[in-house]
Amino acid sequence: MPFATALSTQPETATAVHEACTAVAGRLPPPVDLALVFFTPQHAADADTLATEVHQRMRPRSLLGCVAEAVVGNDREIEDGPALCVWAGTWRTSVALESFHLTYAETPDGETFLGWPDGLWTAAPEQAVIFLLGDPLSFPADECFRELNTERRGVRVLGGMASGVRGLGHGCLLRDGEVLNQGAVGVLLHGAVRVRTIVSQGCRPIGQHMVITKGHDNVILELGGRSPLDRLREVWTQLGPRDRQLFRRGLHVGRVINEYQGDFQRGDFLVRNVVALDPALGALVLNDYVRVGQTVQFHLRDAATADEDLRALLQLDLSAHERRPEAALLFTCNGRGTRLFDRPHHDVQAIRAQAGPIPIAGFFAQGEFGPVGGQNFIHGFTASVVLFEDD
Repeated sequence: MPFATALSTQPETATAVHEACTAVAGRLPPPVDLALVFFTPQHAADADTLATEVHQRMRPRSLLGCVAEAVVGNDREIEDGPALCVWAGTWRTSVALESFHLTYAETPDGETFLGWPDGLWTAAPEQAVIFLLGDPLSFPADECFRELNTERRGVRVLGGMASGVRGLGHGCLLRDGEVLNQGAVGVLLHGAVRVRTIVSQGCRPIGQHMVITKGHDNVILELGGRSPLDRLREVWTQLGPRDRQLFRRGLHVGRVINEYQGDFQRGDFLVRNVVALDPALGALVLNDYVRVGQTVQFHLRDAATADEDLRALLQLDLSAHERRPEAALLFTCNGRGTRLFDRPHHDVQAIRAQAGPIPIAGFFAQGEFGPVGGQNFIHGFTASVVLFEDD
């Protein structure tokens, strides 16, 4: 197989690197094309040594990594204690790789991002994918994706925000043999790379979809000519006891990405949190911008829905493709794991239950990256999955 992953829970960084790299090299001898390494905060103090050692031992064309609150490796999600996971892949066909360091800057022409790889502007969008790891304190992902969705629509971005970050300037992002503490690190793959993506937001719609008829910024004032509060009261009368409990615990709003569809299903919505309800105005405040004319629908989330959504999307992907995946990456929210499910290792074992015992690596993110409706977004409470085919 052209992919391999190994996980170590050794507390000493040098031992963990040796254990993981030795196991990966036994299945996929170096040099490799791409190496990824994710590690818990217990290893952050030795990030320089870690980056150097993994780079020397795996000899990758590109290396990316970051610190994480919890680390995923094969069939385990290590939420407590030290962990380090190394993932490696090699492509036999022509695949170009360009690693880069992205920083946010204010220029005379406005706000922008510096450091995009040269190949981004020449690669065919449908044959390009970016793996991106961001520092949550210095990388505004929403603004980055707005720029990218406009300038290079169709290029998919997968990854997430590093978690377990100690403070500004302590992001612990790895690019090749160096450690960086701001912005984002990424690698652009383009050419004959076979990558499939699944973004499981773990929600299901309730009620009917409606059009925003009045609103501004992140505030919805009217839905179909009536206040959101009136619409919520309508939906409430249609809910059973279990859904009413979920409604009280946390309500979400999904907005349709592609307004030209005639019918809207679960995967057609970008789900956003309801931040507040203004009883006086009957208005809803979201954690995202809205505009008049957008189609939205109320959503609920719980463990059972998140489980069903991930498994259903995996089954849909597998049934839609002749090739079985050979490896995967998982960028899952740090609000999932045992904080959401009643047993550990849920997401990674759900993937393996559908796809088989393939090499998987990833981490619990503070915001997950993935495409919905052909555009890239940062998500919450989401499992963003990358499936690799053999070339």
